Amino acid sequence: MKAQTLLLLCAGLNAGQLAAPSHLSFREEQFRFSRVRTAAAEKDQALRQLFRKEDLSYPPRTILLRAFKKERQLGLWADESQGKAYALVKTYPICATSGRLGPKRVFGDEQVPEGFYELDWFNPQSNFYLSLHVSYPNESDRILGSRKNPGGDIFLHGNCVTIGCLPITDDGIKEVYWLAVLARTAGQTHLPIQIFPARLTDLALDQLAQENRAEPQVVEFWSNLKEGFDYFEKHQRPASVHIDRGGKYVFGFE
Repeated sequence: MKAQTLLLLCAGLNAGQLAAPSHLSFREEQFRFSRVRTAAAEKDQALRQLFRKEDLSYPPRTILLRAFKKERQLGLWADESQGKAYALVKTYPICATSGRLGPKRVFGDEQVPEGFYELDWFNPQSNFYLSLHVSYPNESDRILGSRKNPGGDIFLHGNCVTIGCLPITDDGIKEVYWLAVLARTAGQTHLPIQIFPARLTDLALDQLAQENRAEPQVVEFWSNLKEGFDYFEKHQRPASVHIDRGGKYVFGFE
């Protein structure tokens, strides 16, 4: 399947059909769609039990997603209250990938982005069951990538095919999508997703640097991502993220 065709399928081309009466809550708006109702019916009780196991309230107040390309894993984290550590609720396999380790920089490079993003809109009628749009390109990508066309249409979605997206199977996306609906309904307006080339331990970064000696700019970029990675590993909470004029991530450490 050609890359451009698959990207359009990821988007689903259904966003224009999502308008809902303004008096509906976000959960009610999403519940108009049969796949969301199916996800809730199949997954809500199991998710409730997962959260109870971690001594977390359900529905969740805040969620965080962390993806690791080399390990092909997506971790779903949640916190109980502001200021407390996040707990890992579940890890989902990323069942297909494209490109190689390294950031996305231009349309058609087939790369999965790397960096700090948000899930900024919901598609309950995706051609890949359900999908959540990743806010690529962010300001860093626009500065460091192609000024003409850095690409886009990156989604976390169901099924198990991809060109630049993050597929976690239909079963996996039912859980993540439903949790995202609940968190948004509870007031979480920003749904962060962090995408790393790998788990950026000191050893892992050293190995990546050795394997990519010919690309010092990529290694420098990974070193920048590691600052945010390390903060979360130490505090079990995400740092605030800003982007400077050079496209570098600047982290606000509490």
